[in-house]
Amino acid sequence: MDLLQWALIAFVVAIVAGLFGFTGVAQGAASVGRLLFGLFIVVAVVFLVLALLGVSILA
Repeated sequence: MDLLQWALIAFVVAIVAGLFGFTGVAQGAASVGRLLFGLFIVVAVVFLVLALLGVSILA
């Protein structure tokens, strides 16, 4: 699983926990989801910059 999938899973857990009234769990899952989404964005931007500079990561 990649970071974006984990962020989406944390988002779904936060929504379901919030619906059932588990606000502490929902807040924790939302925090994890935000963190993972932020990491995903940072990694994506780094790879984009490297690609624009012509740096091959897989070679």
